[in-house]
Amino acid sequence: MMTTGVEVKIGRLESIVEQIGEAVLSTTETIESLAQRLETLSVQVEAQGKQLQQQGYQIFALCDAVQTLAESQDDSLQKLSQLTQTLDKLMILLQGTDEEG
Repeated sequence: MMTTGVEVKIGRLESIVEQIGEAVLSTTETIESLAQRLETLSVQVEAQGKQLQQQGYQIFALCDAVQTLAESQDDSLQKLSQLTQTLDKLMILLQGTDEEG
């Protein structure tokens, strides 16, 4: 009779050890899955970081181009103003010769 009680306890212990083993395997699989997902996210974040850096360079280049365009437009406006003044002077001279003639 003692043997039967010991056998039952051993059976229960075996069952507990088996359940612990299954839990450890399940936990290991979950951790591996999470690690793969984390690596995928890491790769995506790195790619997005590179993309943001590239966009930063593009924005900087665009700002530089806009500044160059603004400076060029300012130069053009100054030249146009000088041309307008010259044309005004020429018109005054021409009107003066019309009045004399």
